[in-house]
Amino acid sequence: MTSAVEDTIRSVVTKGVEAIAGINRRRQDEDKPHRFLTGIHTPMHEERTLTDLAVTGTIPPELSGRYVRIGPNPFKPDPRGYHWFVGDGMVHGLRLRDGKAEWYRNRYIRSQELEGEGGPKAAPGPRRNKNDGVNTNVIQVAGKTLALVEAGSFPVELSDELESIAYSDFGGGLKGPFTAHPHEDPLTGELHAITYDAMTPDTVWHVVIDRTGKVLRELAIPVKNGPSIHDLTITAKYVLIFDLPVTFSMRALIGGAQFPYRWNPEHGARVGLLPRDGAAEDIVWCEVDPCYVFHVANSFDREDGKVVVDLDVYDSMFDGDGQGPTGKSRGFERWVLDPATGGMERLTIDPAPQEFPRPDERFFAQDYRYAWAIGLPTHNPVFLGEQPLYRHDLVTGEQTAHHFGPGKVPGEFVFVPRGADAPEGDGWMMGYVIDTTNETTDLVILEAADMAAEPVARVHIPHRVPPGFHGNWLAD
Repeated sequence: MTSAVEDTIRSVVTKGVEAIAGINRRRQDEDKPHRFLTGIHTPMHEERTLTDLAVTGTIPPELSGRYVRIGPNPFKPDPRGYHWFVGDGMVHGLRLRDGKAEWYRNRYIRSQELEGEGGPKAAPGPRRNKNDGVNTNVIQVAGKTLALVEAGSFPVELSDELESIAYSDFGGGLKGPFTAHPHEDPLTGELHAITYDAMTPDTVWHVVIDRTGKVLRELAIPVKNGPSIHDLTITAKYVLIFDLPVTFSMRALIGGAQFPYRWNPEHGARVGLLPRDGAAEDIVWCEVDPCYVFHVANSFDREDGKVVVDLDVYDSMFDGDGQGPTGKSRGFERWVLDPATGGMERLTIDPAPQEFPRPDERFFAQDYRYAWAIGLPTHNPVFLGEQPLYRHDLVTGEQTAHHFGPGKVPGEFVFVPRGADAPEGDGWMMGYVIDTTNETTDLVILEAADMAAEPVARVHIPHRVPPGFHGNWLAD
């Protein structure tokens, strides 16, 4: 990492920049409506525990665990400089067991930032810096439930009831930043991440954690301009690094932006193929036309040595008002990368705008057949809308969809297999769906193989769960 002298210089400069940014932020109009603080994005103001939840349909008795999703929920909403990605983290979870919905809970992540705003007392544990908000993903690692964010805080361990236990640096093994979007290799149990930090714009890191929660690797990789890298993906041979033209913007930061990343076409676009145990100098960089990617469905090695990756793509991103995601979706694409030449081929699977692609995770980093993704409305200022859940059969090319109905806004859906040995795609899709008419939310459970069918079950939550980012089924 950096030397003590470098850290001191960076700290002094950072404090000066933050002071100027704070002045410029306070000059902005605090009464101006913000599209990610109003409407379906209006924050909740209390933590709730509900046990008498109505259910339509039948919850499959095989489902024993918690569906948990996290997202931003500002404790004291202030539109000045606010971006959807930076609000205080809040988890929303439902426990299912024996065919019943036992409880719903929503809990703030107990950060020092939240306590400083007048919120609950902060959880203990190590901090990387004062920006310890966590709001983007919830996963299980070594039997522990962890809430994640990228480019900043260490993860936060949560209890089964979603209370913040402590911040975690994996027993002292994690020295640098972590990510909101690691991926597990189901064949090895290793968790892979590409991490970055705004204060170190010339470096990203490949981090590997084993199935026991031990950090095995923090490989520094040189880059330029401080790229924002939300996702990565892996194959049996490679780790894929998406170095795309959304980069740190000092101008945006000084202007008061709390999320200082902007579209920067001069940065260029490339995907790095890093051998799983290789060094930074072993990376093969494949040039790509300027675009941006939040999320990958899956990737795998082809028999001819080329690498296939399926992902949702945008022509640009963060080139608007700085309140949230902007940019035109190109739909669902397949990129074929050639490590022998550094070349790539770009194919369209489905041009319909869509996001949050998910596979059957048991087949991650392997050749696979099915992917699911939520549709995106065209030019919607609040990003999500009344769109379907798509199912892509990548063998036949067939696309089917589940339409939730008027006024229903779905978030990310996750695949849950019917059993450990079930065939690929045999199971359920589940996720939260907002009813904008009644200001309520359902956890909707669908047959993954039959998008046209009515939901298997809908668990009714009597309030609106604001749109969040990532959710997962955390099996018992």
